[in-house]
Amino acid sequence: MLAYIAPILVFGLVIFVHELGHFIAAKLTGVYAPRFSIGFGRALWRRRRGETEYVLAALPLGGYVRMASRHDAETAFIEGGAEGESDGLKPGDAGYDPDAMLPFGPKPVPENRWFESKSLAARLFIMIAGVVMNVILAFVVFTALSLSYGEPVIATRVVGAVHALANAPALAQLQPGDTILAMNGTPVRSWSDLAERLSDAPAGTLVLATNRGKVQVPMGTAGAPTARDILGAVDFFVPPVIGDVLPGSPAKRSGLRAGDTIVTIGRQPVQSWSQLQERVTPAAGTELPFEVRRGGRVLALTVRPESTSQKDPATGVMRSVGKIGAAAADPTTREPIGLVDAVKGGARATWVNGTRIVATVRGLITREVSVRQLGGPIAITRASVTAAQSGFESLFYLIALLSVNVAVLNLLPIPILDGGQILINVAESVKGGPFSTRTREYILRCGLVAILLIFVVSTFNDVLMGVRDLVSRLFG
Repeated sequence: MLAYIAPILVFGLVIFVHELGHFIAAKLTGVYAPRFSIGFGRALWRRRRGETEYVLAALPLGGYVRMASRHDAETAFIEGGAEGESDGLKPGDAGYDPDAMLPFGPKPVPENRWFESKSLAARLFIMIAGVVMNVILAFVVFTALSLSYGEPVIATRVVGAVHALANAPALAQLQPGDTILAMNGTPVRSWSDLAERLSDAPAGTLVLATNRGKVQVPMGTAGAPTARDILGAVDFFVPPVIGDVLPGSPAKRSGLRAGDTIVTIGRQPVQSWSQLQERVTPAAGTELPFEVRRGGRVLALTVRPESTSQKDPATGVMRSVGKIGAAAADPTTREPIGLVDAVKGGARATWVNGTRIVATVRGLITREVSVRQLGGPIAITRASVTAAQSGFESLFYLIALLSVNVAVLNLLPIPILDGGQILINVAESVKGGPFSTRTREYILRCGLVAILLIFVVSTFNDVLMGVRDLVSRLFG
């Protein structure tokens, strides 16, 4: 049952919280808000309370807060909700109230209740409130998950792979199979412990003690790698066990399944996930013979990695690499934590996921990330169902992640989005007056075209992935 209602829960909660932020801010600043809608199109349910009508609409792909404005039809574009009801209800119409303001009654909306009548600070507060609420939702969910399920910890201290860094040749002294015992003289309990203390370490010389000796690497100084560079260059050991297979991917088409243990690739033994990546990365477009252990049997499969553009961690140069669309089994365990640590973990998870989304957007703009990676409503729906089938933790993690996505993407300078509206209001303030009706119309049309283009591309990607998955199911 949870799987069936998961898409509604995921979409609905994230959208509701975003629009609630705008609505509360409008109320606090005295802006008249006659409608609070979740979804677009024909109303499935509506109920008026006080001066606001609350609506659930047929198309659950967004929502809006209708606010009073000199340009009523345009103001609806603040959240994409133009509905052409500027004239209001007439006597005898269902819902008409002779004591109410437009659109529910005959009374005009006082000028001091218009959105434009408020100060720039108040308008910016209204427009940024939705983003803030999404960030708060993500933080609260991440914190609650940490408190309920514990903190994920990578328990191993064994090195899985070491990637060369041109500005830290000494790092090559580490070898796969080494066990890191201490960092700067302090014992290391787990890889998570190492990563956390490495991130907080001051600039200077990093000393890693292993079972074979000590490795000294300059870190954080001029010309030396940062802590992030070092963490990206040294992987922890992960067994070659598949945890998940992406729909429509080469792994899916070849017959690989979650739980499979990779025994050999190209007749060469595979002992870690890093070794799997080393064999797959240079083999884009090449058929690779795999041997996998599944349920006590060893099966022979053939996988053809797809070519994907990726930045080289050592040089920063984009290059073509092979990918099969499979993820390793989760190597983490759980450790119970207290409220303070859960709050810190929630804040860290919100920040990390937010920066990843920003990096992805930047990559799309610079063409370092392919638009084929964009997912739309269908992808989110499928992810919601899959997460629900995995349990409440996965489902609420997806809600938090989507909430961060909505917060970041709404700050893009596209006119219909919050970021675009903020930019327009600031520009009008600098100009000393509002743009003309025609100018605002052109700006909003450009924003609508941009949003529709993104929607079409992401939906096309969703459909293409669905077709690939269907072909894989039908023809193996």
